[in-house]
Amino acid sequence: MDKISISLPLAGEYFTTVRLTTGGICALAEFDVDATEDFKVCVTESLLILKRNGFTSAEITFTIGEGVECSILGKEQNGEKEDGLEDSISYALLNALLGNVDFEKSDDRVIGVRFVA
Repeated sequence: MDKISISLPLAGEYFTTVRLTTGGICALAEFDVDATEDFKVCVTESLLILKRNGFTSAEITFTIGEGVECSILGKEQNGEKEDGLEDSISYALLNALLGNVDFEKSDDRVIGVRFVA
């Protein structure tokens, strides 16, 4: 199994880099185009959830084996938690695309997201 980790600020200009990296990892795992797009959406939505929960940076770890596991942890919780419908939509989207997503919470905030495809 190979592990790849990326730490980055949760700013929109870095999301393209994350999507490109995620696409490359999915190619290594021999995902088809649809599975790759779904996985990229899940990574991006997870980052948005952490951002809306007050984090200003995150660490993403991909583990490549028979599939790809993605673990995303919020770092530097300096921002304010945003209340709104967006998190509910993101949760529903993640579960619809992958079926089994683990959300780690602390004090009513999501601090991490983990999924496998």
